[in-house]
Amino acid sequence: MVHVPTERLTVKIAGEVWGFDPAAHFDTKRIAMLDRVSQFAVVASREAVAQSGLDFTVNGIGERTATIIGTAVGGMNTVDESYRKLYGENGQRVHPFTIPRFMSNAPTSHITMEHGLTGPAYTIASACASATHAIGHAYQLVRGGVVDAAVTGGAEATLTVGTMKGWEAMRVMSADCCRPFSKNRNGMVLGEGAAVFVLESLESAHARGAEILAEIIGVGMTADARDITTPDVNGAARAMSAALADARLNPEDVQYINAHGTGTAANDATETQAIHQAFGFHARRLAVSSSKSMHGHALGAAGALELLATMEALRRGVVPPTINLSEPDPACDLDYVPNTARDQSIQVALSNSFAFGGLNGVLAVAKMERH
Repeated sequence: MVHVPTERLTVKIAGEVWGFDPAAHFDTKRIAMLDRVSQFAVVASREAVAQSGLDFTVNGIGERTATIIGTAVGGMNTVDESYRKLYGENGQRVHPFTIPRFMSNAPTSHITMEHGLTGPAYTIASACASATHAIGHAYQLVRGGVVDAAVTGGAEATLTVGTMKGWEAMRVMSADCCRPFSKNRNGMVLGEGAAVFVLESLESAHARGAEILAEIIGVGMTADARDITTPDVNGAARAMSAALADARLNPEDVQYINAHGTGTAANDATETQAIHQAFGFHARRLAVSSSKSMHGHALGAAGALELLATMEALRRGVVPPTINLSEPDPACDLDYVPNTARDQSIQVALSNSFAFGGLNGVLAVAKMERH
């Protein structure tokens, strides 16, 4: 487990993957090559591939499988450790694997090597929309017949002193908890982790009797082209509308939105306005929640973690809550499923990711029983 010396920090809370032991998953030689972000990615990919039941050695499917992973910044633990040695200890050299450990494509590359995947492989880095963009691109490749399958998702491990200090400097961090959409919200809480999915066509999954967790039915991607940090209503609304159009859905077909919901003053109010703009009168009938209130904001991995939460909401008929919501805000006037999970049948949901730089991604997901 990585220890972050909180005495150097003003903000002393984060959504850490607690108790993760690399030695339980990798031998010593392999650990030397893997930053924490790649460790997360590979372990998540093992779970996803095992659950999928796909054998990439059969009939050359490994050559026709894409690997697309989203991460915002790559191996920040390696970067922090290298800088500590150079500047803190006046060292003259760093670890010989520093570059291959921290490069942003490392998680993708290690997943290809883990499973023998020799099809198209790349990393997408679009800040907080990285994983959603990665999954959206993978979906488009499978849907278009460019590949037969894809291993896709997101990974992030940014709980380092350097990264935390950078976020502190922006003054968008909460010192106590993440309370999205609440009037007394005071910022985001950083998180970390990974989620990976195996995508294939519905026909292929049915033919081999696979367990199908959910169906991605549309993706919307837009750019605000306005400001590097301030979110834009129109860009977010257009991304949601694009996902609906791609999935051939009407607004009233959707029951739930897993919101970007960071807990910052600007994001939550802007996202609320964007939902009103994209859904019109139906906006007030939607269940909307932010799972970041529970797991924190995992930056480039956030969209993957939130897609997983959205899929489970569809499968289990339980909407995850927005916890810590204690004070209604007139600027946030939707049904945010406050504090307690809700039993509710959901057939179609959206998962929103709106990133710094004005880069937006939205996935539309359907429950399999709707077919």
